[in-house]
Amino acid sequence: MTAYLIAARRTAVIPRGGAFQRLSIEDLGAPVLLACLADAGINAAQVDEVIVSNALGAGGNPARRVALAAGLPDRVAGLSTDRQCAGGLDALILAGALVDSGLAEVVVAGGVESYSRRPIRLATSPGGGPPKAYDEAPFTPWPDRDPGMAEAAAALARRLGISRGEQDDWAVASHAKALKAAALPEIVPLGGQMRDAFARALTHALAARSPVITGTITSANAAVAADAAAFVLVVSERIARNALRVARLGPGLTLGGTPTEPGTAPIAAIARVLSRAGLHPQHLAQAEIMEAYAVQAIACVDGAGLDPVRVNPQGGALARGHPIGASGAILAVRLFHAMPSGTGLAAIAAAGGIGTALVIEASGA
Repeated sequence: MTAYLIAARRTAVIPRGGAFQRLSIEDLGAPVLLACLADAGINAAQVDEVIVSNALGAGGNPARRVALAAGLPDRVAGLSTDRQCAGGLDALILAGALVDSGLAEVVVAGGVESYSRRPIRLATSPGGGPPKAYDEAPFTPWPDRDPGMAEAAAALARRLGISRGEQDDWAVASHAKALKAAALPEIVPLGGQMRDAFARALTHALAARSPVITGTITSANAAVAADAAAFVLVVSERIARNALRVARLGPGLTLGGTPTEPGTAPIAAIARVLSRAGLHPQHLAQAEIMEAYAVQAIACVDGAGLDPVRVNPQGGALARGHPIGASGAILAVRLFHAMPSGTGLAAIAAAGGIGTALVIEASGA
């Protein structure tokens, strides 16, 4: 692939009902998009397309809304995607394909999610009667093969023998690493928020007292719902020649797996993209692996043969929160800023048994 990243920014991640609770998706996304353009010295008129992942909105082409709010030319139509948690990384892969094919030279790609402002959904019954509110859409056509995410995580823990203690250890470490991290330059100041708000001094004692969701899944070892936006600037080689900071977009892939076990879906995608890049796990300088649940992160790290020391060195989603459509893009933004050189991997699982993995090769500042 001949597509390159030359800028990457995000908002802080704020749990729903917090400082971003009144912000629309364009309020969250437009400032981040503009920050990417400013960092790279790219004029709005140069943008060919905007690809936005959004999982909880009510349609209306969120990408178009963000593009217009950012003052991009009317000709930028915007492309919105919904692959749930995987969508933010998928947006980058789509952007890379557009650039690689020659159909575009400058694409802004990423995701935005307002959990706080998500619409109320109502389902109608074929038998008539009043519509019923629901919070989570079905991810398969078979109710008996469509477990809730927490239930699926608990089943994964049972199958792999991953104890609550191991999950809590991972969560405690995630918060500790996040608290030790310096101010993150990738964060765009929005509403005075310059740090991810959820990271805290989580101890094993506190984790042990956390409310149980189901099985070994607790409020300590599961990521909280959150609001955030994250974008990267994907450009052609010609545009990248003049950039101050460049990383090459390597192989990326989304694969479907067993619908009832979404947590392990990224393992096959990771193996495939590393093979395409001619890499082994030990070649990676850093990996950003989604922590929707601690057990899911543990299973992916073990199953893919990754070095845990190189995974989420500044903490993961357990210490940030999970803004669904933006989460995958946040992984890529983290790699761009935290890995000045070397090869990195971003990977994420999604409801319905979907896994996405993407390789990013940083050339140095």
